[in-house]
Amino acid sequence: MMEHRPLFARMKSMSGAELAELMAAGRAPSYESLAGWEFRGWNHPPILALLGIRKFVKGFFHADGLEGYNRPPRQDGFDVEWTGAGAPFGFYRVGLPAAPELRYPNSLVMNYGASPRNPFWKPERLLRDYLVQPDPAEPDVLLGLATLALGPARPETNYFLLERLGRAEWRP
Repeated sequence: MMEHRPLFARMKSMSGAELAELMAAGRAPSYESLAGWEFRGWNHPPILALLGIRKFVKGFFHADGLEGYNRPPRQDGFDVEWTGAGAPFGFYRVGLPAAPELRYPNSLVMNYGASPRNPFWKPERLLRDYLVQPDPAEPDVLLGLATLALGPARPETNYFLLERLGRAEWRP
């Protein structure tokens, strides 16, 4: 059984309202704290386990600015190490919030539609994720909110949790 950082483990059991409070009070992580790292990810709503996307690995790299990707690990329990992560997919560019992504001005935005690495027909191009560091005392734990870009609307899909995993080995 693996041990998680305290905030990461606590956020797993929080309600959506509690996560919304953390999101609003958080601050944008620095680009430098993200570049070159991978994070273990946990999609908050249990329903996503049925779709096989509860666990994920999210990585960040410098290319044309800060960019990132997702990798699918084995879908087992929260207290089991994130292993077997496959090939990167779901690429995004990271930036400061700008219209119409202004819901959390205290965040960074991961814009999947801005990455030329995603083919135009891929549905992930609709994703816009907000990312904050909820507690400066735990800089290796981040909180995100996934939304869909549907014209100017940004309906929420789910919260997700990130915990620093290790150095990113994948390079474009």
